[in-house]
Amino acid sequence: MRSHEFEKLLLQKILHHIDVGIHVIDSDGKTILYNEAMAKLEGIEKEKVINRQLLEIFPSLNEHTSTLLSVVNTGQKIFDRTQTYLNYKGEKITTVNTTIPIKKDKTILGALEIARNVTNIQKLSEQLVDLQMELIGEKEKEISIIGNKYNFEDLIGHNESFIRSVDIARKAKDSSSSVLIYGETGSGKELFAQSIHYDGSRRNKPFIGQNCAALPESLLEGILFGTVRGGFTGALDRPGLFEQANGGTILLDEINSMGLSLQAKLLRVLQEGYIRRVGGLKDIPIDVRIIATTNEEPVESMNKGTLRKDLYYRLNVISIKVPPLRERRDDIKLLCAHFIKRYNEVLNRDVWVISQDMMLAFMKHSWPGNVRELENLIEGAMNLISKDEHVLKLEHFYGFTPNFMENEPNYNDVIHSRNPLPDIIDTVERRLIQESLNESGYNISEAARILGVKRQTLQHKIKKHRIPL
Repeated sequence: MRSHEFEKLLLQKILHHIDVGIHVIDSDGKTILYNEAMAKLEGIEKEKVINRQLLEIFPSLNEHTSTLLSVVNTGQKIFDRTQTYLNYKGEKITTVNTTIPIKKDKTILGALEIARNVTNIQKLSEQLVDLQMELIGEKEKEISIIGNKYNFEDLIGHNESFIRSVDIARKAKDSSSSVLIYGETGSGKELFAQSIHYDGSRRNKPFIGQNCAALPESLLEGILFGTVRGGFTGALDRPGLFEQANGGTILLDEINSMGLSLQAKLLRVLQEGYIRRVGGLKDIPIDVRIIATTNEEPVESMNKGTLRKDLYYRLNVISIKVPPLRERRDDIKLLCAHFIKRYNEVLNRDVWVISQDMMLAFMKHSWPGNVRELENLIEGAMNLISKDEHVLKLEHFYGFTPNFMENEPNYNDVIHSRNPLPDIIDTVERRLIQESLNESGYNISEAARILGVKRQTLQHKIKKHRIPL
């Protein structure tokens, strides 16, 4: 087989088996390529589309609303445009399209469209927005769209770094300034955001949360800012989350996952205090406090180009860092007691404590899922323990394997190593300090008593050996 024939066959195979829709028309609007994914998306057999005029198959479109025909007529590329239309069976579908002209020299030969089916996402998003409007109206805007309402009483911990973050959040509760909360997944960012709202001056106004990573950018824009009938194909007059949250707070979760062009529009909202619906010309003034969260170090996001610097500085008026659980191990016992109490009530159990062996394993675990991981483990264990048992043991934590922060060598290997004496002493000292912290539940005073040293001395050595608290 000749090389160009093989390449042609290979290209055909790729186009017809790729999981995104591919639709190619010529300059007259006649379909010349239509793959399986597109056929499934639009609910029509390929044979009924190939070599037929586009508008014959999709009568709800015209030369202006069809992204393919628009590109053929203008020669301009279209990126990630939302299009809602009726397929051959009269069913409403929504796609996000990227459409590019096919040219030879300066002559437009046709257009290629790559389409992703977001019909279900669009339906769910619209249902969510409609439900929010209905609930806000019924409750006179005293509603949390997220569901549970948390306040500062739900922020459990006495770790110094954690308490410092809580203090900052308390001071921020009555302000109207933007807040940026950074913390790893499961560390409790949403609890901080809700506490600021529900213990603050806007407590009787809406609190609406939106995950910025959950929707394509083109859909997210409509959800946030609303749409105007005719703004794009299938668009209806619909207020967005900013209008619904007017007077209250909007939580933008995973802000670093929002597209850069949408970040620019959000920046304008922060600067000017108004929004404009997608496809609209009217500026709508809003009074919404923005709390944004990120599970990635903001400086790292800026360096990677996923977070605009100007938006970061505008959001980061009040900055809160939620420490991961591995840095607040002294809170593990307290959190365990809190979750045991909660699930005793929910699951009708009578659990008193966690066994000493399990607590020691918890103290050594690296907690990649943070407080959420701890809560899920305890909930799972309390589902498995019988009603007449009172102590959670290893057998109840099915599938749990402690992921230790580091694999330290045993004392015998350290002492008999050929390392210099100061290095051996440092390694042993660090190991003893770590064991005393584990035993004391990361209580510095108790660990100092176990080691027979002053609290200040132990704190100095913890800093010296860079032991995370």
